[in-house]
Amino acid sequence: MKVQLLSALNDTNVDVTQLSNQRQLSISISSIADELDPSLPLNLCLILDKSGSMHGEPMNTVIQAVEQLLAQLKPGDHISIVAFAGTSEVIIPNQIVQDAESIKSQLRKRLKPGGGTIIAEGLSLGITELLKGTKGAVSQAFLLTDGHGDRGLKIWKWEMGPNDNKRCLELAQKATRVGLTLNTFGFGNDWNQDLLEKIADAGGGTLAYIERPQQAVDQFTRLFKRIQSVGLTNAHLLLSLVPGVRLAELKPIAQVAPETIELPVETEANGSLIVRLGDLMKDVKRVVLANIYLGELPPGEQVIGHIQIRYDDPAINQEGLLSPLIPVYANFTESYQPALDSQVIKSILVLAKYRQTQVAEAKLEQGDRTGAITMLQTAAKTALQIGDIGAATVLQSSATRLQAGEELSEADRKKTRIVSKTILRE
Repeated sequence: MKVQLLSALNDTNVDVTQLSNQRQLSISISSIADELDPSLPLNLCLILDKSGSMHGEPMNTVIQAVEQLLAQLKPGDHISIVAFAGTSEVIIPNQIVQDAESIKSQLRKRLKPGGGTIIAEGLSLGITELLKGTKGAVSQAFLLTDGHGDRGLKIWKWEMGPNDNKRCLELAQKATRVGLTLNTFGFGNDWNQDLLEKIADAGGGTLAYIERPQQAVDQFTRLFKRIQSVGLTNAHLLLSLVPGVRLAELKPIAQVAPETIELPVETEANGSLIVRLGDLMKDVKRVVLANIYLGELPPGEQVIGHIQIRYDDPAINQEGLLSPLIPVYANFTESYQPALDSQVIKSILVLAKYRQTQVAEAKLEQGDRTGAITMLQTAAKTALQIGDIGAATVLQSSATRLQAGEELSEADRKKTRIVSKTILRE
């Protein structure tokens, strides 16, 4: 298994007469399989909400989705299932799948709804189970909930008792440090989209929305197929820039595919910048945008930086492997004419759609209804520019509701968030 690493600037030509030029550097990363490369075994943990609100059809459809997922596991795959409400319990301890019917029987017998919702309890136990089967496998978790975590008790400025949301984010960060990936599923319309998005983003995974119980099977299957295509794990982008070239100070790096995520940047001891990407798929590219500023460099084609990927290869049980070091070039010219890359321009618009929607949500939260409407309409136009008709429809619909004096329902807010992060497929 090898890494495919490609880069492009939104405009390769740079005006040498300018003291500073802003550019967007697009970096595309995926894993490339040879014909003889085997599929990696999976180490999957399902962390399921069994609170009282999951009673009836919601729980039945989740069990059905889990059963269909079990049928798709292959020999050598590991499964574990954790359930949480006010407390958490291991329904199925981490094990190689040998008797799927026995697992289904235990699931139906023990997954009984009742109690509150303390997500961190389930997440903590799920991470513990997942760590038992990491060797030589793709280790990911599916966290599903239909509610909000317990915020604890706050008296004036003192917090009394555990804050579930804060603990969840700490656990998600811990999971990434040990090479795990967390995917989140919001079930129904009463879950905390801010929390589940932050868990998925911090955990290198995906946020999915199950609006109606009948969608549970499709959403589970969609993400399961994605993790089946993983070829390399725990990937990090290493970026070094030459003197005179720097990252933007505010939100310098973001992922724009397969979902939009603002990515944190750290600096290594040697001065290189490092960004965690997570697992690399064989048929889905991760595309990252870096916002850079180019200072004064001599005329001609110049190296402005180098990129490299550090990754693990579970198939050969090796960690910390490095892809070849790839130089990034820009053409500095005194007779400047733009040399635009249409694919990078599209990626810039994908990121703009997300950030415009984020601003709209913030303005709505602050009571600035007019500002929210304007930004939602702007985001809808941006979506149309990239051919994302589904997102444009949702975003414009939300703007129209606000213009009519209506309030956005919880479903409206969640659809708006989801379409801002990804391009809908019809």
